[in-house]
Amino acid sequence: MTIRRLRLGIGTVGIALPVVLTVGNALLTGDLRMHDSISSFYYTDMRDVFVGAMCAIGVFLICYRYRRLDDVLSTIAGVLAIAVAVFPAATGTPPGALTPTDVTIGRVHQVAAAALFLLLAVFCIFLFPRTASTAPATGRTRVRNGIYYACGIVIIGAITLAVASNALPDSTRDTLKPLFWCEAVAVFAFGVAWLVKGEAMFSDSQGADDPAGSAPLPAEEPTGGATSPTGATAGS
Repeated sequence: MTIRRLRLGIGTVGIALPVVLTVGNALLTGDLRMHDSISSFYYTDMRDVFVGAMCAIGVFLICYRYRRLDDVLSTIAGVLAIAVAVFPAATGTPPGALTPTDVTIGRVHQVAAAALFLLLAVFCIFLFPRTASTAPATGRTRVRNGIYYACGIVIIGAITLAVASNALPDSTRDTLKPLFWCEAVAVFAFGVAWLVKGEAMFSDSQGADDPAGSAPLPAEEPTGGATSPTGATAGS
């Protein structure tokens, strides 16, 4: 249950972040214009919300424990999420106010954000679909795996488009805000994948007639003892 709640927390914050930042800033300032990127909200009245949300995601990821590889990668991703929060992007700095230090910090932000999104795609494509169970995959499991793959591909595609958008004319980028939309889509896909993994959006419940209810977490873990599929100890 703790693992599932961590997944729920990560997914919820991820999905809500772009919406809360945009709506919150509009309500506070009356400015309905879109921002260049999610990170640029650091330079608005929603800075504390942005930093707090990214740090929350980071702490959730660092505390996440499942398998050894998941633990290592989630810890790295958590550190990167916190780095994104505490090393602000240079894109939102007022014109003419950039210093060499600001540029360096902005580059750290960009590297941390890119690495974070890549790791989140790795979770969706490679880690979430894995299972230690030897039982044949059910239809619901295949659908869930399809959602993971789709979310991972969306994250990679969104980040690729975000990088490609730098080739657009400045006037086009100012009008369309492609970086913001690409980041928002990637964050949304990341949040959906974690909610599905936590069985908050697409439960693996096998029906009311199944006494086990939703598939127990140990069924996905490497088995360390003689337990039945319902979690009962052999011989009990």
